[in-house]
Amino acid sequence: MRLQTGVLILCALSASSHAQVKYEDILKGPADNWLTYAGDYQGKRHSALKQITAANAASIVPKWTYHVPKANGLRTNPLVYNGVMYITASNEIRALDARTGRLIWEYKDTRSKKEAVNRGPAILGDRVFFVTGDVYLVALDRRNGAVLWQKQYGRLEDGLYAALAPMAVKDKVLVGVGGGDSGMRGYVSAFSAATGEELWRRYTVPAKGEPGSETWGKYIEYGGAGTWLSGTYDPELNILYWPTGNPWPDFYGGDRGGDNLYTCSLLALDLDTGKMKWYFQFTPHDTHDWDAQAWPVLVDMPWNGKPRKLVLHANRNGFLYVLDRVTGEFLRATKLVDKLDWATGIDAKGRPILVPGKDPTPNGNRACPGVRGATNWMSPSFNPTTGLLYVVTLEQCDIFTSSAKEPEPKKNFAGGGAGPKPTELGQFILRAYDPKTGNRAWEYPMTGPAESWSGTVSTAGGVVFFGDDDGHMVGVDARSGKHLWHYQMGEGLTASPITYAVDGKQYVAIASATAIFAFGLHEPVQSVAPPGK
Repeated sequence: MRLQTGVLILCALSASSHAQVKYEDILKGPADNWLTYAGDYQGKRHSALKQITAANAASIVPKWTYHVPKANGLRTNPLVYNGVMYITASNEIRALDARTGRLIWEYKDTRSKKEAVNRGPAILGDRVFFVTGDVYLVALDRRNGAVLWQKQYGRLEDGLYAALAPMAVKDKVLVGVGGGDSGMRGYVSAFSAATGEELWRRYTVPAKGEPGSETWGKYIEYGGAGTWLSGTYDPELNILYWPTGNPWPDFYGGDRGGDNLYTCSLLALDLDTGKMKWYFQFTPHDTHDWDAQAWPVLVDMPWNGKPRKLVLHANRNGFLYVLDRVTGEFLRATKLVDKLDWATGIDAKGRPILVPGKDPTPNGNRACPGVRGATNWMSPSFNPTTGLLYVVTLEQCDIFTSSAKEPEPKKNFAGGGAGPKPTELGQFILRAYDPKTGNRAWEYPMTGPAESWSGTVSTAGGVVFFGDDDGHMVGVDARSGKHLWHYQMGEGLTASPITYAVDGKQYVAIASATAIFAFGLHEPVQSVAPPGK
């Protein structure tokens, strides 16, 4: 265990901030507080706040900006509890006053052996959790930043790193690992929030001889299936839904014949034991780096006239999937994007109907979607009032190239010694889908250079907020997609927005490349009578 380093206490928290963040508080979903990455355990990313509406969104103004020292390409998803915001950067975490952006405390792990992007913290009880690039899970006292425990759960020497936001559920903290593009073996681990004891570990590439290992042809121990995005959770079923990454080598499949389980999949795991309840593989034997690292959104809605527990997954391979989340049964898949030519559709069992000749070649082969996928890890949102799923999509094709033979493991070959070459600029489009039909309700084309990685947040006020690919924070009407408001932040966006309230005032916040921005409704200045009047 590493010793505590880099804690700076600047001020005390308010008495209300000392209250315990209970599991039951997170279950309630987002309102004044935003307590987990997606706002709730279901991944809906929909807030009950409605002070900001489609009618008054044009009156939104900046409230404060906090510049993160030496930041470059922030991915952090802020959490907010009782007026305190928690944000992360590479190997560091900060507590801010959510009203003003004033720094309360900061902690930086100066001993970490790797700088990596960081997608945010988790919060439970009086603790806040985050990961370091060199695969440590760190628990801090959220009131002052003091280190309570640190736990190493992977090694850089094994091709691993950590970049995800941990997930706190009941008395556990769940984490995963990245590194699938250079050879590793992915897994999800559960730790005691109180002690840091590892409670279970579920590998995403079977060991040789285990069920599923026969799907790897010439068995590849370091087959990938990274777990660098946290999952969602159904409290009634006590099941975690965790997406997995691509197989390795990314663009060369010659020696890994078969489906390559459990890559590019959604795993349903028992929270208490890590036992796999079911899995669904979206892209068997992937050769285009179309991992499944996108948010599984849990919704309850009628299906063929009967109530059903569903999971929605907007997949990088270009299809929007609907599954039964109790059994994993495939129900339907519809196209997310227009530029999709590697498959003609999805069959009744959920397998893609392949178009021959679309695999990468040493001389290059064009395929759609491109390597970044039809969508990616940027957050979707679901509004239960409109019944619409909001997804940032990318219309783009790439030239995919492969090496002529299998590369060596644990080397950064960026996918087998070669990679995609963009053939066109591409375009990001925010789209609203009706999960009941798979149809598009509306779309909002973006006009920037197709370099965004920002997602969405939906509100009960009827507004969808998102970051576009030209440095703008944007608000649109949730029912129609009509533009309501925007603000130019002057730099790229690689994180998704949240919304919260303090002292009865609603804010919308997002991380830009180097800073945290918070917005709210304009408040007219109160006139003050001059002395003697």
